[in-house]
Amino acid sequence: MSLFGKNIRKIRSVKSLSQQSFAEIFDLKRGTLGAYEEGRSEPKIETIIKIANHFSIPIGDILTEELTVNQLLKFRGDLENPNLSIKNNSFIKVPCITPGNHLDYIHHCDNKNFIKDLPDLNLPVNNNAELRGFIIDNLEMSKNNEGLYPKDVVIGEKVARKNFTDIQSSCLFLVITDDKILMRRLFQANKKFILKADHRGIEDLQIKYSEIKEVWEVKYVFFHRVLDFKNNEVQEKLSYLEEEFNKLKSSL
Repeated sequence: MSLFGKNIRKIRSVKSLSQQSFAEIFDLKRGTLGAYEEGRSEPKIETIIKIANHFSIPIGDILTEELTVNQLLKFRGDLENPNLSIKNNSFIKVPCITPGNHLDYIHHCDNKNFIKDLPDLNLPVNNNAELRGFIIDNLEMSKNNEGLYPKDVVIGEKVARKNFTDIQSSCLFLVITDDKILMRRLFQANKKFILKADHRGIEDLQIKYSEIKEVWEVKYVFFHRVLDFKNNEVQEKLSYLEEEFNKLKSSL
């Protein structure tokens, strides 16, 4: 058995890379990388070559020698100056549901290993709760050129089942059922939720508590586009003028 797994674990340590970050660089799954590091699986020769070339490490060395930190620091490439590595301690990693893994998430949302293999979002937020990212893929929560559009990202905080009855109506939630992932506003209705979309023409849905697998309250939104702040200022001025006009009308 080669020393490949032990060496890439040491490379990650020197580079301050998580398994997920390292795996993404080389188009690997996090679980696959973990198997390499633990010696449960050996990589393909193409993978070995790709990693060795990326860090300018001789293939023979990465396979047959237990590399030391001092040796790694002498190699060229990304390990040339470890002091330049970016520290992201102020960022948290949030597993993300993408349009490509919707169905898999529905069936495996309670599988911890599956969640670990989801792509991560690194976000500058301060929140110790369990969070989940979700990439919008429809127009159901858009209205009058505002709201949520495809490729916008929302971050939800998990709501425990025992707290379903405490959910405040009209707030935005991500709801996981046995066959759907829905982004809607929730309204209480006797141990059921009425799910309303902001877009006109989208019918309301009624879902019993018992039909729900997970609920995530939206806490953060990251827009894929630049918001029209200028237009918002115009709307605020119009609202102010309308309010002043109503005051004047009432005084006459």
